[in-house]
Amino acid sequence: MMFFCILFSAQKKVDLIVHNARIYTVNQNFDIAEVMAISKGKIVAIGGKEILKKYTATQKIDAQGKPVYPGFIDAHCHFTGYATDRWKSDLVGTKSWEEIVGKIKKYSETAHKFWLYGRGWDQNDWAVKEYPTKEKLDELFPNRPVYLKRVDGHAAIANQKALDLAKITTETKILGGDIEQKNGKLTGILVDNAMDLVEKVIPEIEDDLAIKYFGELQKECFAFGLTSLHDCGISEHTLSLLEKSQKQKVLKMNVFALLSDNPDYYEKWTKKGRYTNGKITVGGFKVYADGALGSRGACLLSDYHDKPKWRGFLLSEKSHFENLAKKLVKSDLQMCTHAIGDSANREILKIYGDVLKGKNDKRWRIEHAQIVNPNDFQYFGKYNIVPSVQPTHATSDMYWAEERLGSERIKTAYAYQDLLKQNGWVALGTDFPVEDINPFKTFLASLARKDAQNYPENGFQKENALTREQTLRGMTIWAAKSVFQEKERGSLEVGKNADFIILNQDLMNIDEKDILKTNVLKTFVDGKIVFIDLIYDIENSAPGYLDIKKPKIIENKNPQIK
Repeated sequence: MMFFCILFSAQKKVDLIVHNARIYTVNQNFDIAEVMAISKGKIVAIGGKEILKKYTATQKIDAQGKPVYPGFIDAHCHFTGYATDRWKSDLVGTKSWEEIVGKIKKYSETAHKFWLYGRGWDQNDWAVKEYPTKEKLDELFPNRPVYLKRVDGHAAIANQKALDLAKITTETKILGGDIEQKNGKLTGILVDNAMDLVEKVIPEIEDDLAIKYFGELQKECFAFGLTSLHDCGISEHTLSLLEKSQKQKVLKMNVFALLSDNPDYYEKWTKKGRYTNGKITVGGFKVYADGALGSRGACLLSDYHDKPKWRGFLLSEKSHFENLAKKLVKSDLQMCTHAIGDSANREILKIYGDVLKGKNDKRWRIEHAQIVNPNDFQYFGKYNIVPSVQPTHATSDMYWAEERLGSERIKTAYAYQDLLKQNGWVALGTDFPVEDINPFKTFLASLARKDAQNYPENGFQKENALTREQTLRGMTIWAAKSVFQEKERGSLEVGKNADFIILNQDLMNIDEKDILKTNVLKTFVDGKIVFIDLIYDIENSAPGYLDIKKPKIIENKNPQIK
C-alpha cells in the first residue's frame, strides 16, 4: 500500500489525458501514439501507456480506440467574408436564371436591407450555359438595387438601379475587368474589377452583426474539425472586428489573416511587419493576378478553347505586382497571389523569382495554381514558392474545364502531385464559400479525385492525386508551415498547442466511398473542448463548457460537389 501511495504522489498533474486512442501525430515520422497528456493548453507528453504512470489528470478521455488527428487547418478560405454573407440570398445550386429571379422575388419580401444581394449562381449548371441579362430584374425592381454574385466571386449581375448608384454607363472603362455590353446596351454582367464599382457603394453590415456571424460560422468550422484557418484578403476594419470578437471571447479559433491588396496599407504594414494578437496573426498580403476559369477571367497563354480570340486578363498592370514584390521582399510579410491561368501563373512566378533570387525561406505562395504550363513547374522548386491549392476545385471544374482549356492544357491543370514534387509539400484548403466548407470533401477530392457522388469512377486525372499521408499533412502540418506556424500547430508533438479532433472512423484506413461518412466527435482548441457531437459522443463533455453541441450546418450545396 505504501508503494502505491508513493507512486501516485510522484505523478505529475495535468489538465487532460487522452488515452486508448489511435493518435496520428503527423510528426516527421508520421508516428502513431496511444496516449497524450495536456497542460495549460500545450501537449506535455505523447506516446504509449507509460504516460499514464507518469501523469494524473483532472479530466481523462477514453477514446475507445477512435482516431485522433491534429485539428484541420484550412489554408485558403474567406471566413469573415462568408460569415458576413449570411444576410444575403443563397443562390448556390440554382438550375436556371428563372429560378434565381423567383428566389430574389421571394427574398425581397423579407429582406431587411434596401439592397437585394445574392451569391452562388453558376451558369455552368444551367441548361443554357450563358450569362443572363438584367431585363427581368429591372422590371421587377425598378427602384431597388439588385446585385447577384457568381459562385466564384469573380462575376456578378446588377440591375439598372444598382448600376445607376455605381454610376456605371456604357462609357465606363475599367482595367482588369469587363462591363458587358450587347448592341450598345449594358447587360448587367460585371467581371472582376468591374464588380468593385458596385460593391463600394453597398453599405457594410453593422459591426455587432458581423461579430455575431463570426461566432455562428466558427461553430460550423469546429463541427467540421477546423481549428485554424487562413482568411485570405481582409481589410483593416475586418481585422479590427476579429480582434474585437476575440476580446469579447467570441473568437476562439486560430486565424491567420492576409490583408487585401490596398495601396494604403503597404507602407504601414511593411514597417510593422508580421503581427500577432492572441489567436490572430497578420502575416502578408493576398493579391489577385487574374480572375476565375468559370467566368473566363483566368489569364491564359493562348485562346480559350470555347471562346476564340479571348485569353482573359491580368487584374492589374504587371508593374503593380513587381512593385509590391519589391516592397514585401524587404519585410517579413508574405506575398500570396491568386493565379488561375497559365499566363497569370507564369507572370507571378517570374516576378517572385526576380526578387527572391533563388533558394529562400520567405514562403511566398501561389493561391490556386490551377493551370500551369509544363515549363513553369520548375519555378516553384527553384524559388521555394509554396503551392496553396484546393482539391475540390478540381472536382467542381472537371465537368467543364476541358471545354475552356482543350485536351492538351487540361493535362497540367489541377496538377497537385506535380506541384508537390517541386518542394516536397503543398498547403491544402477549400476556398469556402466558393467551395464547400467540409474538409472531408477536400480529403476525398485530394485522394480519389472524385466528387461526393463518387464521380468519375476512376477519378479525374488520377495521376495527380495525393496519397492519404500527403493529404493529411497538407491539411495540417504543411498548412501550418505555409504561414510559419509549424512550431505552434499542425502536428501533435510536445510543446505544441493542443488543437486536436476525435473522429468516428479512421481516414487512413477506410474505403474511399466511406470518407464522407466521417463525423467529428469532439474538437479541442488549446486542450479545451469547443465542439461535441452529442449523437456520437463517446464520453460526457467536460464540465464548464456550454453551447458546444453540433450546430445546424448551413452547407454550401454547390451542385458541382454534390
